[in-house]
Amino acid sequence: MKILNLYSGIGGNRKLWKDVNVTAVEINSDIAKIYSEFFPDDKVIIEDAHNYLLEAFNEYDFIWSSPPCQTHSSFRKNICVRYRNTKPIYPDMRLYQEILFLEHHFNGKWVVENVKPYYKPLIEGKLLQRHMFWSNFDIPNKEFEKDNIRKVQIPQLEAINGFDLSDYKLKNKRQVLRNCVKPELGKYIFDIMKEG
Repeated sequence: MKILNLYSGIGGNRKLWKDVNVTAVEINSDIAKIYSEFFPDDKVIIEDAHNYLLEAFNEYDFIWSSPPCQTHSSFRKNICVRYRNTKPIYPDMRLYQEILFLEHHFNGKWVVENVKPYYKPLIEGKLLQRHMFWSNFDIPNKEFEKDNIRKVQIPQLEAINGFDLSDYKLKNKRQVLRNCVKPELGKYIFDIMKEG
C-alpha cells in the first residue's frame, strides 16, 4: 500500500503505522529533516503539500492530509482575537478544497484532519479527541485520554506524542508538538482504513 502523508510535520499520525510505504510532504525543511530522522525509510519531499496533492494523488492508495488549522481554530477566534487583539483573518479554505477534491477525484481511501472549527463545519465531519476528520470510510466513535493540549508544556507534549526533540533547535517546539495528531489516534484511524 502506497501512502501519502500530507503536511506531515514530525509524523505524529504516522508514528505507530507498521509495514508501510510512506511518502511524507512537509514544506518546512527543518521539520522535514526531523521527520526523516524519525522515519528513515519514508520518502520525504520538501514542498507545498496542497500543490503536491493535485500533482500526484493518483500514485497512492491511501492519503492522509492535515492542512494548516490555525485559521479554523476556536482558540484563535475566542482567545487571540477576542482578548489578545489579534486581527481576524479569513479561514484557509484549502481544507475544504482538499476534502472536495479527494471526495470527487481520488479512487483510494483518504482522510483529512483538522481542528474542531469555531464555526459549524461547511462539510460534516467526525469529531474525535480535539480533531475533526473527514474521510470516505466510517470512523466509529472512540474515547481517547484528554491531553489538555493548551496548558501542557514541551516535556509533557514529548511524552504524550512519544517524540524527544531535545536534540533539535526549532523556533517553536511546543507548537510543533501541539500540531501532532496523537499517535494512538493516528493508528486507530489507520487500522480502521485497512480493515474497511
